[in-house]
Amino acid sequence: MDKIYFKGMSFYGYHGVFGAEAELGQRFYVDLDLSLDLSRAGASDDLKDTVNYAEIFTCVQQIVEGERYNLVERLTARIAEKLLCEFPFVEVKVKVTKPNPPINGHYESVAIEMVRRREDFGS
Repeated sequence: MDKIYFKGMSFYGYHGVFGAEAELGQRFYVDLDLSLDLSRAGASDDLKDTVNYAEIFTCVQQIVEGERYNLVERLTARIAEKLLCEFPFVEVKVKVTKPNPPINGHYESVAIEMVRRREDFGS
């Protein structure tokens, strides 16, 4: 299976359980590992035979910046669901990193990663 990767997409969102997270917001990073058959695009060199990268970016941006969730787990699942519904991916791996969750301690970040397949959604 062929892959399209997005690494380090950066968005500002208002996700979190605590009031300050919803009020002040913070940066979130999203990585995608998208599986689909790219053989036709590889042969034709035509955009209609693949997916438009800008549309993928916009789809994720609208979710992270336009919707609000308490849990990063739900945000991650929502991105996966939307990508499988709107694009011809067979499988998506979505990783959402929250670099500054309100945890008292020293760490670089917290991240959630989910893998979902088209058949998980009956599509």
